[in-house]
Amino acid sequence: MAGISAPAGRWLSIVGIGEDGADGLSPAARAAISSAEIVFGGARHLALAGGLVTGEAQVWPSPFSLVGVLAARGRAVCVLASGDPFLYGVGASLARHVPADEMRAFPAPSAFALAAARLGWPLQEADLVSLHGRPLARLRPFLQDGARLILLTSDGDGPRQVADFVTAHGCGASRLMVLEALGGPSERVRETRAEAFAFTDVTALNVVALQVAAEANAPLLPLASGLADDLFEHDGQITKREIRALTLSSLAPRRGELLWDIGAGAGSIAIEWLLAHPSLSAVAIEGHAERAARVGRNAGRLGVPHLKVVEGAAPGALAGLPPPDVIFLGGGASEPGVFEAAMAALKPGGRLVANAVTLETEAVLLAAHARLGGDLVRIALARSVAVKGMTGWRPAMPVTQWRYGKPPEGKPPETEGGGA
Repeated sequence: MAGISAPAGRWLSIVGIGEDGADGLSPAARAAISSAEIVFGGARHLALAGGLVTGEAQVWPSPFSLVGVLAARGRAVCVLASGDPFLYGVGASLARHVPADEMRAFPAPSAFALAAARLGWPLQEADLVSLHGRPLARLRPFLQDGARLILLTSDGDGPRQVADFVTAHGCGASRLMVLEALGGPSERVRETRAEAFAFTDVTALNVVALQVAAEANAPLLPLASGLADDLFEHDGQITKREIRALTLSSLAPRRGELLWDIGAGAGSIAIEWLLAHPSLSAVAIEGHAERAARVGRNAGRLGVPHLKVVEGAAPGALAGLPPPDVIFLGGGASEPGVFEAAMAALKPGGRLVANAVTLETEAVLLAAHARLGGDLVRIALARSVAVKGMTGWRPAMPVTQWRYGKPPEGKPPETEGGGA
């Protein structure tokens, strides 16, 4: 096969293949497989391609690695994938290493598309979620009454795990469809209610679809910031609901940004930051061991188990962390070196928001404002309480908030009113 050459510059072909095997491939996709010097894929993919593979067949190593593909750069290489390789597939991994002008892609219908077609669901109206190799807790933010979800699972036990999770979160009446081996001769679609799930013979290759039906008191997560305080496990060290909502507005998350939550307490700020968009990432830094563990539990319970928790006190615990786009200083800003380390770590053009409830921390923020500019805001709240059979207001401790935008590289800092 050494004489086979790839099209000019495009040495890598990525072919999506379904359960119907070679019969479902276009002529161009079939030619890409048969002309390849090396064909990489899972054992199932290689079997589905059958006699089309005339070159060397390479089963993916375990643990999975792209080393073999990248080492063959310049030769005629074909990679087989399930369905659409660029929808939770190997195509995305390859694209991080191989320029687009060096590859050709031949996608097949994805499992999401096939499921939507079988159910008659407009694909754009469904939430598409991959739970393959991911914690089930990531499903929780998607549990909204009336939502349509299509879920990729990891194995034959995945549908039962989904059913149990959905039921435990007050959505047991949801319609649950298990769609197996879509597009192949063994295709099967079955329906039940989540709370009545009893299927015992589910194949490993499956997709779960949910039409969410929530009980009246189901613990659904609101889509706006400012979750109720009692949704978090805490010891009093938590940014309270109303202050948290205002703080998230000041932090102003943007796609793909990384937040440092320094002095995380219960982790409420970092958790709600992550809930704002799936592209966001966050690191919660907490010096108290018990609180750090609590942050992890809260993150898992509230649907963002990917929150990175660093147990350790700032500024020392900040060393070696990826530089942040945004920083929240909710505790410890008056401790020696913390404020300076945070400002030094913040990327040019980044944003910092700090809240103060003590005079000592407020003094740090007043000095920073005088020196660097930014915006100062005083937040005062009061809650109604019973007073001798009637109702009155009880003020909460006021919060001083400083919002600062670090100048981009090459631009001098503003000294007055440089809003974040």
